[in-house]
Amino acid sequence: MAAPLLQIRDLHKAYVLDGVTIQALRGIDLTVADGEFVAIMGPSGSGKSTLMYILGCLDVADAGSYRLHDQDVTRMDADQLAALRNDEIGFVFQNFNLLPRTSALENVETPLIYAGVAKAERRRRAREALQRMGLGERLQHLPNQLSGGQAQRVAIARALVTQPSLLLADEPTGNVDSTTSAEIMHLLDTLNREDGLSIVLITHEQEVAAHAGRRLFLRDGQLEAQL
Repeated sequence: MAAPLLQIRDLHKAYVLDGVTIQALRGIDLTVADGEFVAIMGPSGSGKSTLMYILGCLDVADAGSYRLHDQDVTRMDADQLAALRNDEIGFVFQNFNLLPRTSALENVETPLIYAGVAKAERRRRAREALQRMGLGERLQHLPNQLSGGQAQRVAIARALVTQPSLLLADEPTGNVDSTTSAEIMHLLDTLNREDGLSIVLITHEQEVAAHAGRRLFLRDGQLEAQL
């Protein structure tokens, strides 16, 4: 049997705020298979974002294990984590996180610059990614010249341009209207179903979570239920 895409065991994370220790994660176990679409739900303060940051190699756990593509993430140093992030993981955020004075095309190229891809090749791949998002006529537009839905599709194109094995989406429909939200979720459905892209998504919205094949509920840093 093939190894799962990611596997975490007994994951713990605490923060100290104003001298008070806050237990963000209290022994989380989670396995995600290649090609799976998982939604993570829970109230504010439940540990969703902390878990997402650790899965995305943006933060490290205090205890427990995390393996991604059978690599032991918990033993990696900062440079190794950065390389793994750029090679294996794509990110989509609620606030898009686009560079404001940079065109859509240049925004999408950015991860390829860090990866050392030659200019002509990264421009070709960025253009193809935007065209797939239906933004072939918006290549030179700045973020403030795009609608919220268009900006999020630029962000998705940027997340996909490195051909990651895992897409992490943190409230990807949080700043768009219901019609655009449905369009974005249809796009994620297509990426998962047709491309086999593994997706882990954080959301407060039941209708968004319903697109996932599995839903996880966190409360007080613990996995409360799975559906």
